[in-house]
Amino acid sequence: MCMEPLASRIRPRTRDEFVGQEHLVGAGKPLRIALEEKHLFSFLLWGPPGVGKTTLARIYARSLDACMYELSAVSAGKDDIRKIIKEDTGERPKVLFLDEIHRFNKAQQDFLLPYVESGVITLIGATTENPSFEVIAPLLSRCRVFVLHEFSHEEMKRIIARTRLKIDDESQDWLIEASNGDARQAITMLEATHALYGDITLTALKETLQSQFLRYDKKGEDHYNTVSAFIKSMRASQPNAALYYLARMVNAGEDPKFIARRMVIFASEDIGLAQPTALVVANAVFRAVETVGYPECAINLAHGVSYLAGAKKDRSSYEAYMHATADVKKHGNLPIPMSIRNAPTDLMKEIGYGKDYEAYTKESLLPDAIKNKKYL
Repeated sequence: MCMEPLASRIRPRTRDEFVGQEHLVGAGKPLRIALEEKHLFSFLLWGPPGVGKTTLARIYARSLDACMYELSAVSAGKDDIRKIIKEDTGERPKVLFLDEIHRFNKAQQDFLLPYVESGVITLIGATTENPSFEVIAPLLSRCRVFVLHEFSHEEMKRIIARTRLKIDDESQDWLIEASNGDARQAITMLEATHALYGDITLTALKETLQSQFLRYDKKGEDHYNTVSAFIKSMRASQPNAALYYLARMVNAGEDPKFIARRMVIFASEDIGLAQPTALVVANAVFRAVETVGYPECAINLAHGVSYLAGAKKDRSSYEAYMHATADVKKHGNLPIPMSIRNAPTDLMKEIGYGKDYEAYTKESLLPDAIKNKKYL
Protein backbone atom coordinates (compact mmCIF):
# COMPACT_ATOMS: atom_id res chain seq x y z
CA MET A 1 0.00 0.00 0.00
CA CYS A 2 1.42 3.37 -1.07
CA MET A 3 1.46 6.05 1.62
CA GLU A 4 0.27 9.54 0.68
CA PRO A 5 3.25 11.94 0.38
CA LEU A 6 3.91 14.18 3.36
CA ALA A 7 3.39 17.34 1.29
CA SER A 8 -0.11 16.14 0.48
CA ARG A 9 -0.91 15.04 4.05
CA ILE A 10 -0.10 18.44 5.56
CA ARG A 11 -1.57 20.53 2.73
CA PRO A 12 -3.70 23.39 4.18
CA ARG A 13 -7.46 22.94 3.75
CA THR A 14 -8.61 26.39 4.89
CA ARG A 15 -7.53 29.98 4.49
CA ASP A 16 -6.50 30.11 8.18
CA GLU A 17 -4.09 27.21 7.68
CA PHE A 18 -2.57 28.71 4.53
CA VAL A 19 0.85 30.38 4.87
CA GLY A 20 2.08 33.29 2.75
CA GLN A 21 0.77 35.18 -0.31
CA GLU A 22 -0.62 37.87 2.00
CA HIS A 23 -0.93 40.25 -0.95
CA LEU A 24 -3.67 37.93 -2.24
CA VAL A 25 -5.23 36.32 0.83
CA GLY A 26 -4.52 38.84 3.59
CA ALA A 27 -7.31 40.95 5.09
CA GLY A 28 -9.03 43.03 2.41
CA LYS A 29 -7.06 41.41 -0.43
CA PRO A 30 -8.77 40.10 -3.60
CA LEU A 31 -8.71 36.34 -3.05
CA ARG A 32 -9.58 36.74 0.62
CA ILE A 33 -12.66 38.76 -0.34
CA ALA A 34 -13.58 36.18 -3.00
CA LEU A 35 -13.35 33.40 -0.41
CA GLU A 36 -15.37 35.25 2.21
CA GLU A 37 -18.08 36.51 -0.14
CA LYS A 38 -18.13 33.38 -2.33
CA HIS A 39 -17.50 35.20 -5.59
CA LEU A 40 -17.50 32.83 -8.57
CA PHE A 41 -15.09 33.87 -11.32
CA SER A 42 -12.28 32.46 -13.46
CA PHE A 43 -8.69 33.32 -12.68
CA LEU A 44 -5.08 32.35 -13.34
CA LEU A 45 -2.42 31.73 -10.69
CA TRP A 46 1.04 32.62 -11.99
CA GLY A 47 4.12 31.81 -9.96
CA PRO A 48 7.11 29.51 -9.46
CA PRO A 49 6.74 25.86 -8.35
CA GLY A 50 5.73 25.01 -4.80
CA VAL A 51 4.16 28.32 -3.75
CA GLY A 52 0.58 27.18 -3.13
CA LYS A 53 -1.21 27.40 -6.49
CA THR A 54 -2.97 24.04 -6.18
CA THR A 55 -3.69 24.59 -2.50
CA LEU A 56 -5.31 27.98 -3.12
CA ALA A 57 -7.43 26.55 -5.93
CA ARG A 58 -8.72 23.78 -3.65
CA ILE A 59 -9.45 26.19 -0.79
CA TYR A 60 -11.35 28.45 -3.19
CA ALA A 61 -13.43 25.59 -4.65
CA ARG A 62 -14.19 24.27 -1.17
CA SER A 63 -15.36 27.70 -0.02
CA LEU A 64 -17.94 27.70 -2.84
CA ASP A 65 -18.99 24.08 -2.23
CA ALA A 66 -18.15 23.56 -5.91
CA CYS A 67 -17.46 20.34 -7.78
CA MET A 68 -13.76 20.59 -8.42
CA TYR A 69 -12.03 18.82 -11.29
CA GLU A 70 -8.24 18.74 -11.50
CA LEU A 71 -6.45 18.19 -14.79
CA SER A 72 -2.86 18.57 -15.91
CA ALA A 73 -2.50 20.24 -19.30
CA VAL A 74 0.47 17.94 -19.97
CA SER A 75 -1.81 14.91 -20.35
CA ALA A 76 -5.37 16.27 -20.61
CA GLY A 77 -7.24 16.94 -23.85
CA LYS A 78 -10.61 17.94 -25.27
CA ASP A 79 -12.24 14.64 -24.28
CA ASP A 80 -11.46 15.32 -20.62
CA ILE A 81 -13.15 18.72 -20.89
CA ARG A 82 -16.20 17.15 -22.60
CA LYS A 83 -16.64 14.67 -19.74
CA ILE A 84 -16.66 17.50 -17.20
CA ILE A 85 -19.17 19.51 -19.24
CA LYS A 86 -21.54 16.55 -19.56
CA GLU A 87 -21.44 15.59 -15.89
CA ASP A 88 -24.56 16.56 -13.93
CA THR A 89 -23.65 18.36 -10.69
CA GLY A 90 -27.07 19.79 -9.95
CA GLU A 91 -26.86 23.32 -8.58
CA ARG A 92 -23.19 23.04 -7.62
CA PRO A 93 -20.81 25.03 -9.87
CA LYS A 94 -18.06 23.26 -11.78
CA VAL A 95 -14.56 24.50 -11.03
CA LEU A 96 -11.81 23.22 -13.32
CA PHE A 97 -8.28 23.48 -11.99
CA LEU A 98 -5.98 23.19 -15.01
CA ASP A 99 -2.39 22.79 -13.90
CA GLU A 100 0.36 23.94 -16.29
CA ILE A 101 -2.22 25.68 -18.48
CA HIS A 102 0.67 26.97 -20.61
CA ARG A 103 0.97 23.40 -21.98
CA PHE A 104 -2.52 23.63 -23.55
CA ASN A 105 -2.09 24.55 -27.22
CA LYS A 106 -4.13 27.22 -29.00
CA ALA A 107 -6.72 24.76 -30.33
CA GLN A 108 -7.31 23.30 -26.87
CA GLN A 109 -7.64 26.75 -25.34
CA ASP A 110 -10.05 27.77 -28.12
CA PHE A 111 -12.16 24.70 -27.31
CA LEU A 112 -12.27 25.63 -23.61
CA LEU A 113 -13.12 29.31 -24.21
CA PRO A 114 -16.91 29.18 -24.84
CA TYR A 115 -17.52 27.09 -21.70
CA VAL A 116 -15.58 29.56 -19.58
CA GLU A 117 -17.30 32.48 -21.28
CA SER A 118 -20.78 31.05 -20.68
CA GLY A 119 -20.03 30.09 -17.06
CA VAL A 120 -20.50 26.35 -17.62
CA ILE A 121 -16.98 25.98 -16.21
CA THR A 122 -15.19 28.26 -13.78
CA LEU A 123 -11.53 28.00 -14.72
CA ILE A 124 -8.56 28.21 -12.38
CA GLY A 125 -5.38 27.93 -14.41
CA ALA A 126 -1.96 27.47 -12.83
CA THR A 127 1.23 28.35 -14.65
CA THR A 128 4.91 29.02 -14.06
CA GLU A 129 5.06 30.95 -17.34
CA ASN A 130 3.88 34.47 -18.21
CA PRO A 131 0.19 34.13 -19.15
CA SER A 132 0.54 37.05 -21.58
CA PHE A 133 2.60 34.79 -23.81
CA GLU A 134 1.03 31.40 -23.08
CA VAL A 135 -2.73 32.00 -22.82
CA ILE A 136 -4.77 33.13 -25.84
CA ALA A 137 -6.04 36.70 -25.57
CA PRO A 138 -9.80 35.88 -25.50
CA LEU A 139 -9.33 33.41 -22.63
CA LEU A 140 -6.91 35.70 -20.80
CA SER A 141 -9.39 38.59 -21.00
CA ARG A 142 -11.99 36.46 -19.19
CA CYS A 143 -9.70 35.61 -16.28
CA ARG A 144 -8.13 37.67 -13.54
CA VAL A 145 -4.41 37.04 -13.11
CA PHE A 146 -2.97 36.64 -9.61
CA VAL A 147 0.82 36.57 -9.21
CA LEU A 148 2.24 34.35 -6.48
CA HIS A 149 5.71 34.82 -4.98
CA GLU A 150 8.31 32.47 -3.54
CA PHE A 151 7.84 31.89 0.18
CA SER A 152 10.01 34.02 2.44
CA HIS A 153 12.48 32.53 4.92
CA GLU A 154 10.07 33.00 7.83
CA GLU A 155 7.13 31.56 5.87
CA MET A 156 9.21 28.50 4.98
CA LYS A 157 10.00 27.98 8.67
CA ARG A 158 6.28 28.01 9.47
CA ILE A 159 5.62 25.48 6.69
CA ILE A 160 8.47 23.20 7.83
CA ALA A 161 7.07 23.33 11.39
CA ARG A 162 3.84 21.78 10.06
CA THR A 163 5.75 18.57 9.19
CA ARG A 164 6.47 18.01 12.91
CA LEU A 165 9.85 16.55 11.95
CA LYS A 166 12.75 17.48 14.21
CA ILE A 167 15.38 19.65 12.51
CA ASP A 168 18.08 21.90 13.98
CA ASP A 169 18.39 25.57 13.02
CA GLU A 170 21.51 25.15 10.86
CA SER A 171 19.97 22.33 8.83
CA GLN A 172 16.69 24.20 8.50
CA ASP A 173 18.43 27.34 7.20
CA TRP A 174 20.38 25.27 4.66
CA LEU A 175 17.21 23.48 3.53
CA ILE A 176 15.37 26.77 3.06
CA GLU A 177 18.22 28.20 0.99
CA ALA A 178 18.42 25.04 -1.14
CA SER A 179 14.65 25.05 -1.72
CA ASN A 180 14.54 28.57 -3.21
CA GLY A 181 11.13 29.34 -1.73
CA ASP A 182 9.60 26.07 -2.99
CA ALA A 183 7.65 24.54 -0.10
CA ARG A 184 6.98 21.24 -1.87
CA GLN A 185 10.67 20.76 -2.54
CA ALA A 186 11.55 21.43 1.11
CA ILE A 187 8.90 19.04 2.45
CA THR A 188 9.88 16.31 -0.03
CA MET A 189 13.53 16.67 0.99
CA LEU A 190 12.62 16.42 4.66
CA GLU A 191 10.47 13.36 4.09
CA ALA A 192 13.15 11.60 2.00
CA THR A 193 15.90 12.40 4.50
CA HIS A 194 13.79 11.14 7.41
CA ALA A 195 13.00 7.91 5.53
CA LEU A 196 16.64 7.31 4.57
CA TYR A 197 18.53 8.41 7.67
CA GLY A 198 16.04 8.87 10.50
CA ASP A 199 17.70 11.91 12.05
CA ILE A 200 17.57 15.03 9.90
CA THR A 201 21.05 16.55 9.95
CA LEU A 202 22.85 18.85 7.54
CA THR A 203 24.99 15.95 6.26
CA ALA A 204 21.92 13.75 5.79
CA LEU A 205 20.10 16.50 3.87
CA LYS A 206 23.06 16.99 1.53
CA GLU A 207 23.35 13.25 0.91
CA THR A 208 19.64 13.04 0.14
CA LEU A 209 19.80 15.99 -2.24
CA GLN A 210 22.70 14.42 -4.13
CA SER A 211 20.91 11.08 -4.52
CA GLN A 212 17.64 12.71 -5.59
CA PHE A 213 18.98 15.12 -8.20
CA LEU A 214 18.48 13.13 -11.40
CA ARG A 215 15.05 11.91 -10.37
CA TYR A 216 14.17 15.49 -9.48
CA ASP A 217 15.24 16.77 -12.89
CA LYS A 218 13.12 14.21 -14.71
CA LYS A 219 10.07 15.71 -13.03
CA GLY A 220 11.02 19.10 -14.47
CA GLU A 221 11.19 20.82 -11.07
CA ASP A 222 14.88 21.72 -11.27
CA HIS A 223 14.53 23.80 -14.40
CA TYR A 224 15.88 27.02 -12.86
CA ASN A 225 19.27 25.44 -12.11
CA THR A 226 19.38 23.60 -15.42
CA VAL A 227 18.44 26.56 -17.58
CA SER A 228 21.08 28.63 -15.76
CA ALA A 229 23.73 26.03 -16.68
CA PHE A 230 22.32 25.95 -20.22
CA ILE A 231 22.65 29.71 -20.71
CA LYS A 232 26.09 29.89 -19.12
CA SER A 233 27.36 27.06 -21.34
CA MET A 234 26.24 28.93 -24.49
CA ARG A 235 27.80 32.12 -23.09
CA ALA A 236 31.11 30.30 -22.62
CA SER A 237 30.88 29.03 -26.24
CA GLN A 238 30.75 25.40 -25.08
CA PRO A 239 28.26 23.66 -27.39
CA ASN A 240 28.85 20.22 -25.81
CA ALA A 241 27.80 21.42 -22.37
CA ALA A 242 24.91 23.45 -23.80
CA LEU A 243 23.59 20.43 -25.72
CA TYR A 244 23.86 18.27 -22.60
CA TYR A 245 21.77 20.70 -20.53
CA LEU A 246 19.34 21.03 -23.42
CA ALA A 247 18.94 17.24 -23.44
CA ARG A 248 18.33 17.25 -19.68
CA MET A 249 15.56 19.83 -20.04
CA VAL A 250 13.97 18.06 -23.00
CA ASN A 251 14.04 14.68 -21.25
CA ALA A 252 12.61 16.24 -18.08
CA GLY A 253 9.63 17.41 -20.12
CA GLU A 254 10.48 21.13 -20.01
CA ASP A 255 8.24 23.31 -22.15
CA PRO A 256 10.11 23.71 -25.48
CA LYS A 257 8.79 27.27 -25.86
CA PHE A 258 10.38 28.17 -22.52
CA ILE A 259 13.74 26.92 -23.84
CA ALA A 260 13.31 28.68 -27.20
CA ARG A 261 12.31 31.94 -25.50
CA ARG A 262 15.52 31.89 -23.45
CA MET A 263 17.46 31.41 -26.68
CA VAL A 264 15.81 34.47 -28.25
CA ILE A 265 16.81 36.55 -25.22
CA PHE A 266 20.35 35.12 -25.31
CA ALA A 267 20.75 36.02 -28.99
CA SER A 268 20.44 39.74 -28.19
CA GLU A 269 21.86 39.79 -24.68
CA ASP A 270 25.05 37.79 -25.25
CA ILE A 271 25.66 37.72 -29.01
CA GLY A 272 24.14 41.02 -30.03
CA LEU A 273 26.12 43.09 -32.50
CA ALA A 274 28.85 40.46 -32.98
CA GLN A 275 26.53 38.31 -35.09
CA PRO A 276 23.10 39.92 -35.64
CA THR A 277 21.84 36.86 -37.55
CA ALA A 278 21.75 35.02 -34.21
CA LEU A 279 18.45 36.74 -33.41
CA VAL A 280 17.07 35.63 -36.77
CA VAL A 281 18.07 32.02 -36.08
CA ALA A 282 16.70 32.10 -32.51
CA ASN A 283 13.36 33.48 -33.71
CA ALA A 284 13.23 30.84 -36.45
CA VAL A 285 13.82 28.13 -33.81
CA PHE A 286 11.02 29.56 -31.66
CA ARG A 287 8.65 29.50 -34.63
CA ALA A 288 9.72 25.94 -35.51
CA VAL A 289 9.03 24.85 -31.93
CA GLU A 290 5.54 26.37 -32.09
CA THR A 291 4.84 24.68 -35.41
CA VAL A 292 6.42 21.24 -34.88
CA GLY A 293 6.17 20.48 -31.17
CA TYR A 294 7.72 17.55 -29.33
CA PRO A 295 9.43 15.23 -30.01
CA GLU A 296 10.79 16.51 -33.35
CA CYS A 297 11.24 20.14 -32.24
CA ALA A 298 14.12 18.94 -30.03
CA ILE A 299 16.09 18.75 -33.30
CA ASN A 300 15.29 22.41 -34.03
CA LEU A 301 16.38 23.36 -30.51
CA ALA A 302 19.66 21.44 -30.91
CA HIS A 303 20.30 23.18 -34.24
CA GLY A 304 19.77 26.60 -32.66
CA VAL A 305 21.82 25.82 -29.54
CA SER A 306 24.79 24.66 -31.62
CA TYR A 307 24.64 27.90 -33.64
CA LEU A 308 24.27 30.22 -30.64
CA ALA A 309 27.02 28.51 -28.64
CA GLY A 310 29.41 28.77 -31.59
CA ALA A 311 28.60 32.42 -32.38
CA LYS A 312 30.89 35.32 -31.44
CA LYS A 313 29.77 37.11 -28.29
CA ASP A 314 29.22 40.83 -27.72
CA ARG A 315 27.24 42.14 -24.75
CA SER A 316 27.87 45.81 -25.56
CA SER A 317 24.31 46.68 -26.62
CA TYR A 318 22.88 44.92 -23.55
CA GLU A 319 25.34 46.62 -21.19
CA ALA A 320 24.76 49.99 -22.88
CA TYR A 321 21.03 49.64 -22.29
CA MET A 322 21.64 48.72 -18.61
CA HIS A 323 23.79 51.87 -18.15
CA ALA A 324 21.14 54.00 -19.85
CA THR A 325 18.49 52.46 -17.59
CA ALA A 326 20.62 53.29 -14.54
CA ASP A 327 20.73 56.95 -15.64
CA VAL A 328 16.96 57.01 -16.13
CA LYS A 329 16.49 55.74 -12.56
CA LYS A 330 19.13 58.12 -11.19
CA HIS A 331 18.08 61.33 -12.96
CA GLY A 332 14.40 60.75 -13.66
CA ASN A 333 12.78 62.45 -16.67
CA LEU A 334 15.45 64.91 -17.73
CA PRO A 335 14.28 67.71 -20.09
CA ILE A 336 14.51 66.60 -23.73
CA PRO A 337 16.48 69.06 -25.92
CA MET A 338 14.10 71.54 -27.59
CA SER A 339 15.42 70.82 -31.07
CA ILE A 340 14.15 67.22 -31.06
CA ARG A 341 10.81 67.77 -29.34
CA ASN A 342 7.65 67.12 -31.30
CA ALA A 343 5.97 70.35 -32.53
CA PRO A 344 2.42 69.53 -33.76
CA THR A 345 0.98 73.01 -33.01
CA ASP A 346 1.93 76.60 -33.87
CA LEU A 347 2.19 77.47 -30.18
CA MET A 348 4.75 74.76 -29.60
CA LYS A 349 6.76 75.98 -32.57
CA GLU A 350 6.63 79.53 -31.22
CA ILE A 351 8.12 78.52 -27.89
CA GLY A 352 10.96 76.63 -29.54
CA TYR A 353 9.83 73.04 -29.99
CA GLY A 354 11.71 71.55 -32.95
CA LYS A 355 13.75 74.73 -33.51
CA ASP A 356 17.06 74.26 -35.39
CA TYR A 357 16.44 70.55 -35.83
CA GLU A 358 19.03 68.86 -38.07
CA ALA A 359 18.35 65.31 -39.14
CA TYR A 360 21.98 64.22 -39.35
CA THR A 361 23.59 66.38 -36.67
CA LYS A 362 26.66 65.12 -34.85
CA GLU A 363 25.77 67.13 -31.75
CA SER A 364 24.65 65.05 -28.77
CA LEU A 365 20.88 64.67 -28.56
CA LEU A 366 20.99 63.60 -24.92
CA PRO A 367 19.56 65.84 -22.18
CA ASP A 368 22.01 68.52 -20.99
CA ALA A 369 22.71 66.85 -17.63
CA ILE A 370 24.13 63.75 -19.34
CA LYS A 371 25.13 65.32 -22.66
CA ASN A 372 28.55 63.69 -22.81
CA LYS A 373 27.54 60.20 -21.70
CA LYS A 374 28.71 57.26 -23.85
CA TYR A 375 26.72 54.08 -23.44
CA LEU A 376 27.75 52.12 -26.52
